[in-house]
Amino acid sequence: MSEGDHLDSLVIEYKTLLRKSVSNNNQNNCDEKHIIENLTKSADWSPQGANEILGLVNNYGAFILRNALAIAVALGKEDGALGL
Repeated sequence: MSEGDHLDSLVIEYKTLLRKSVSNNNQNNCDEKHIIENLTKSADWSPQGANEILGLVNNYGAFILRNALAIAVALGKEDGALGL
């Protein structure tokens, strides 16, 4: 599976998992506590990792994170130094 296919699969998985946590009319209005709970219970994230990833999403958004993903893939960095 290519990185693009893997990303598409993850987006679908997380959209399904988090659909009740995000308001349909306002993407900035979401239940962060519910998101953290879902990520820890259903996606095998640690509470620290779920908080960290949500912080990245809130602080940087998809544009920057897409570019970070592309650079990480180009450099062959599957896991980062923090190991979250």
